[in-house]
Amino acid sequence: MYHQQSEPNSYYYLEPEPKPKPSFLKRVLHLVREVLETIVPAVLIALLINLFLAQATRVYGQSMEPNLHTDQRLVVEKLSYNRHIRQLLGLSGPERGDVVVIRLESQGDELLIKRVIGLPGDIVEIHDGRVFVNGQALNEPYVAGATTTGFYAPTTVPPLQIFVLGDNRGFSNDSRSFGPIPLEDVVGRAWFSYWPPQQIGFVK
Repeated sequence: MYHQQSEPNSYYYLEPEPKPKPSFLKRVLHLVREVLETIVPAVLIALLINLFLAQATRVYGQSMEPNLHTDQRLVVEKLSYNRHIRQLLGLSGPERGDVVVIRLESQGDELLIKRVIGLPGDIVEIHDGRVFVNGQALNEPYVAGATTTGFYAPTTVPPLQIFVLGDNRGFSNDSRSFGPIPLEDVVGRAWFSYWPPQQIGFVK
């Protein structure tokens, strides 16, 4: 009888089966999922900020010189002129002297930048080269030139509206031509100038 002898130190290895590569469709689905998890929330946050908090805009024209210039970039905050958010957060409303960005359908939906002169209930008039609010001459150190030309009869600013003028009175299309404007037509308050670098700072 014969006995089969096994060779010493003889072992057998089973190589692991290679993992199947993900299909092209799975790779695409994974990429789509990553996009949905990262880019979409970022876009939504940006949209919410633009709709309710702030947006960037550019100055066109010379109506606000010498304080704002063509191609100057500004950040416009929207809280001050959003009645619902203002009430929710307990913020104060529009103030005389604010520089605001407005959009008027009568002006071709163009964005205009002006300064708030009259608030709801104020009586605004222009004569003798000065602006008067409630019978008192307005102190306007921001105005280009010593006088405000033209005549504007006493006008009471209606509720929920404001009276606006450009700082460069001789070259401004403002409430002297289109009257007081509804607060709902105010995009927001020009808050900060971020370009060009030499003009970085808060808008005054």
